[in-house]
Amino acid sequence: MTRRREFIKKMALLSSLSLSSCGWRLANVSANHFTSSGKSDELYIYTWSQYTDQQLLSTFTTQTGIKVLADPFDSNDVMLARLQAGGGGTYSIIYPSDYMVQKMVEKNLLAEINHERLIGLENLFTQFKNPIYDPNNRYSLPFNWGTTGLVYNSEKLETPPEDWEYLWQNQQKLYKRMTLLNDVREVMGATLKMLGYSYNSQNEIEIKAAYEKLRSLKPVIAAFDTDAWQNQMLAGDLLLAMCYSADGVKISKENPKFKYVIPRSGSSLWTDTIVIPKTAPNIPGAYSWINFLMQPDVAAEISRRLNISTPNRAGFEQLPQEIQYNTSLFPPQAILDKCERLTPVGEFEEVYERYWTQLLA
Repeated sequence: MTRRREFIKKMALLSSLSLSSCGWRLANVSANHFTSSGKSDELYIYTWSQYTDQQLLSTFTTQTGIKVLADPFDSNDVMLARLQAGGGGTYSIIYPSDYMVQKMVEKNLLAEINHERLIGLENLFTQFKNPIYDPNNRYSLPFNWGTTGLVYNSEKLETPPEDWEYLWQNQQKLYKRMTLLNDVREVMGATLKMLGYSYNSQNEIEIKAAYEKLRSLKPVIAAFDTDAWQNQMLAGDLLLAMCYSADGVKISKENPKFKYVIPRSGSSLWTDTIVIPKTAPNIPGAYSWINFLMQPDVAAEISRRLNISTPNRAGFEQLPQEIQYNTSLFPPQAILDKCERLTPVGEFEEVYERYWTQLLA
């Protein structure tokens, strides 16, 4: 989200950044908004593994004096389940995906964000200042955005995949050499899109049709996997993988023979966000972390080194043109118009889960 994956080892970079321009502001935030709840010198965050890096954490500690401890999760559902089970009381920052923000708000798990305590909110692109999943950024702020698509080995697959139907049309060639994401809404959504339906369908007849298509493809699939496919692809064991754009662009940069494509019929458009849970023990530390990440130079460097799409306009303007014009990271509007954001489907989620369980059985 389910998102977006091997940040570790790719960001031994921030120690070389010149962050002195924002250091005084971070210190000011910490001092002026000190509260006695929790330890002010420790900040626990709950995030995706690719957004966790020791050098990033160390740089923040140098700037603020606040030690950051990060725990990773591998899906939005795992994160939500832990919070609902009472296991999230130590976290002051969490990184849910856009649709999960809506669910967490409905479950009364998130604190409202005080915009007066933010530094750099004006740096965001306009479309991220009032997102449909969280109007006026009342409970969340964007960290990264992207699409879901396919990455393939262009030396082995001479005909590039242009749409989701490619998987079914080339089953013999792809036999046990392709993977799909381990995510019910993404996999079912892509299949629904291929069939001409919405990613967010709440029609069981349509869900069943998607399930039947996937069931016919399952014998060909090597695994439903969100992370491990990258090493398998680099080793030559896979020809194609369903993935998030950040991962697709990253592996393409490591070896140009791997190409990332957004299916022409459309895909999912996602945003990973930063939120403050109601149980957060270190509110001032949480705001310091958010303000740190919203600095243009930090946002630009993260985007450049990690091949992620920054929602920070001021950070985007600092990127070299070859990144700004990389259509895998920043697709043209004509492509984005065909994409959909995942939205909560309420009780109908049980229908998705039932067919997903049957598919994996």
